[in-house]
Amino acid sequence: MTAAPETVDPLALDRQLCFALAATSRAVIGLYRPLLEPMGLTHPQYLVMLALWEDSPRSVRAIARELHLDSATLSPLLKRLEASGYVRRDRSPSDERQLQVSLTTAGRALRERARAVPLAVAARLGWPVARLEALKDDLTALLSVVDDAS
Repeated sequence: MTAAPETVDPLALDRQLCFALAATSRAVIGLYRPLLEPMGLTHPQYLVMLALWEDSPRSVRAIARELHLDSATLSPLLKRLEASGYVRRDRSPSDERQLQVSLTTAGRALRERARAVPLAVAARLGWPVARLEALKDDLTALLSVVDDAS
């Protein structure tokens, strides 16, 4: 008599994509904390600053879209960044309904301090940069699939 084949439980925690992504996300973001704290930034604020270092000024709507955030989440981040002196929020001169965010001199200067963050995180992870970039590309592709499915 042969043993019954082992069945795979589709609800096993260690088989869940959502769990692997959530746990990994929390752990990786945790690596950023000690690097960002001296700059007075949280990880979500860092993401906003990254977006603004690429293009400033930008509308709140454009930042929210790029970061996949809703305005209820983004607004408090922007208020704290403004209170820290890194950004300024103003009505758009071309459309007063639009709020645009621009970097201040201090916000632009912070970019130089932040330049070390990506390499420091990569070093703490101990993976080659090429492997991390490939993983990022895979995750970006997955996000695109999810966006298209929504």
